[in-house]
Amino acid sequence: MMSNGVLALLSILPIAAVAVFLVAFRWPASRAMPIAYIVCAALVLFVWQVPVNVVAAASVNGIVISATLIFIIFGAIALLNTLQESGGLYAIRAGFTDISTDRRVQVIIIAWLFGSFIEGSAGFGTPAAVAVPLLVGLGFPAMAAVIAGMIIQSSPVSFGAAGTPILVGVSTGLSNDPAVQEFLANTDFANFSALLHSIAIKVALLHMLAGTFVPLIVVSMMTGLFGRNRSYAEGLRAWKFALFAAFAMTVPYFLAAVFIGPELPSILGGLTGLAVVILAARAKFLTPKDNWEFAQRSKWLSDWSGTIDIRSDEIANRNISMFSAWSPYFVVAALLVITRIDVLPFKSQLQSVAIRVPELFGTGISINVAPLYLPGTIFLAAVLYTCLVHRMDRPAMSRALGKSGRAAMQASTALIFTVPMVQVFINSDGGAAGFDRMPIELANSVAALAGSAWPLFATFIGGLGAFVAGSNTVSNMMFASFQFGVGERIGVDPGWVVALQAVGGAAGNMICVHNVVAASAVVGMLGREGLVIRSTFFPFLYYALFTGAIGYAVLWSSAVGAVNAGSLIATAIVLGMIVVTWRANRA
Repeated sequence: MMSNGVLALLSILPIAAVAVFLVAFRWPASRAMPIAYIVCAALVLFVWQVPVNVVAAASVNGIVISATLIFIIFGAIALLNTLQESGGLYAIRAGFTDISTDRRVQVIIIAWLFGSFIEGSAGFGTPAAVAVPLLVGLGFPAMAAVIAGMIIQSSPVSFGAAGTPILVGVSTGLSNDPAVQEFLANTDFANFSALLHSIAIKVALLHMLAGTFVPLIVVSMMTGLFGRNRSYAEGLRAWKFALFAAFAMTVPYFLAAVFIGPELPSILGGLTGLAVVILAARAKFLTPKDNWEFAQRSKWLSDWSGTIDIRSDEIANRNISMFSAWSPYFVVAALLVITRIDVLPFKSQLQSVAIRVPELFGTGISINVAPLYLPGTIFLAAVLYTCLVHRMDRPAMSRALGKSGRAAMQASTALIFTVPMVQVFINSDGGAAGFDRMPIELANSVAALAGSAWPLFATFIGGLGAFVAGSNTVSNMMFASFQFGVGERIGVDPGWVVALQAVGGAAGNMICVHNVVAASAVVGMLGREGLVIRSTFFPFLYYALFTGAIGYAVLWSSAVGAVNAGSLIATAIVLGMIVVTWRANRA
């Protein structure tokens, strides 16, 4: 019988393979992920002794999921290329120049606010597919656009796709747990829905606190990595506007969680923030006094640009009106909202048209794909709308779709191994060896070592789940029951521990491999996924550590006092941000 420590080390090997080859050696995902898949499959077959048919079914399911991601990538690129060909992109760029020519303001509006709204509407990596190519179309370096698009996939994620990570992820993870039923019987919660709402409020509070600094982190990383002076201080000088934009989103976001529920925080937070911040930017309210711009394109490093790199002189001006230029994105947003709300009939109707293969190869793994419900279909509907409204000719349409198809196929090699590895990893239970699934074995070992300090680690376990699975929802399904049980074992409110899991799972989207592959693919930047993860790891570390520290302080303050490890760490992070920002503004 293997010890927990040995099982934990074996469980982390596939993740270590990703870290070593993708991040440390800077291999492209198309080379690193096949190795990670082989390592994972070999461990599951020969150590966990999972039947071959289960591994095969998980792999095939992963390939099907990869195909849906490639379809989404194709749709996102096609919309950008269509707007370029139609002249709509020229009008969009001109419109943003009217709002503000400062790139710091632009990235906050598009990535943080528009991205939050799209995350709330669709989730599942869709914000990167919308915001990242739009930033590139406005003249951002592809690498800067991808990093910004990944960092903002944190605060809005827990309530993405109309609350799916909570309403499906946490709910599925906890609903059949006897310990949860016993907990409900011994507390004041009226029912399971009341417990779920309570957890959602805790999640929103943690995100509101951590999200305060996300726009500031985005702009400082953009100026520090991609500015002509490589100065993080130039981003920090936009602190007033960045904090204003953060609160414009997070305050209505939190209020929606408290008074409405998990479905609408990111949607309402993003929409409210967009309206408030665009008006403020037009009025120059709290915007930086200086105007920040990237260096001349001729001075960009080769790593900054992708193959889908739209130059200003390549964008046609066909006198498209501002409303008409933006209307394809309005179509995308509207279709995402009306097809994701349960009270409307469209969601069930679109999901009923599905390709289903139950019990693949005689296993419990099933394939279920609803083509009409995928965001890729919505992108293509917007492409068709653009062609008609902007009166495009057939050659222009052919050029846009041809370029988009070639770009999307470049992502297939990486994704065709990334997602199957994930599926094998999370379907590794039920083997003859009697071990639990690999992520649970790893989490068990960490919990045994952490003891009462577990709240500091709970967010990192959630992040690990999202890093591997590429989904906050799947991470919550895997770990919600486990986190609830650890909370009860160490004698704290298990609802708070589950909330930390959900927040960590959201933050893990910043470093998730297949989200990075998808975001890179939409701007033709495949092969540099490791560079992106190296850049987004520190924002993830901030997010997971800060929220974990707050959770520790909340859970242990009554027992050990207000001054404890959690409150000290959280205070140090806030003071650090204040001091760094103050020094940057004095320079």
